[in-house]
Amino acid sequence: MKILVVDDDKEIVELLGIYIQNEGYELEKAYNGKEALTKLHTQDIDLVVLDVMMPEMDGIETIKEIRKDSNLPILMLSAKTTDVDKIKGLVTGADDYVVKPFNPLEVMARVKSLLRRSYYTADVEEPDQLEIGPLIIKKESHEVETLEGKQIQLTALEFGILYLLASHPNRVFGANEIFEKVWQQESLVSSKTVMVHVSHLRDKIEEATDGEKVIQTVWGVGYKIEDK
Repeated sequence: MKILVVDDDKEIVELLGIYIQNEGYELEKAYNGKEALTKLHTQDIDLVVLDVMMPEMDGIETIKEIRKDSNLPILMLSAKTTDVDKIKGLVTGADDYVVKPFNPLEVMARVKSLLRRSYYTADVEEPDQLEIGPLIIKKESHEVETLEGKQIQLTALEFGILYLLASHPNRVFGANEIFEKVWQQESLVSSKTVMVHVSHLRDKIEEATDGEKVIQTVWGVGYKIEDK
């Protein structure tokens, strides 16, 4: 698998590159958003590690461009620590974030988690296809469509959340449990991370189904999908 690291700080790119290659991944480098987009159009990239503050085209604008035609997993690096800044990145389309200064081992843990979610091999003990409400969910191919055949484009994490809720109808999952099951790591971040991804997921489903409320919030507890 090939990982693109994008940061105007060349020392950070080199540092992460060492860890990425030590884990057996291929490495591509870019030092601003425009260069990153060129790499994405000319290389087969499996995941992007992307800084927010960069010259020429910053990370937020780069994520917006990537999300116009790709659900490629994106890990955002940010020196900004407020929830507002993190949420802005997630709303734009990042799958996860790590705050600078960071431990490279934490970055690699997040990278591995995103790769597992994005290129997940179907478990034979779980059904490959689910039909719930107006949706048909295909696990192995990570495809979601309406009963009328309209495709819904989801990121890997959005798909993971939907499959988790749909495969356990009527069960309420708290934000921490969703994070641990879908991100496949201990929940050490704000529940707002899950909230933003659920909000994105809802918007996409409602747009494709003329406003159907598939995912329900159980206030103070979590989220569920009812098997009606």
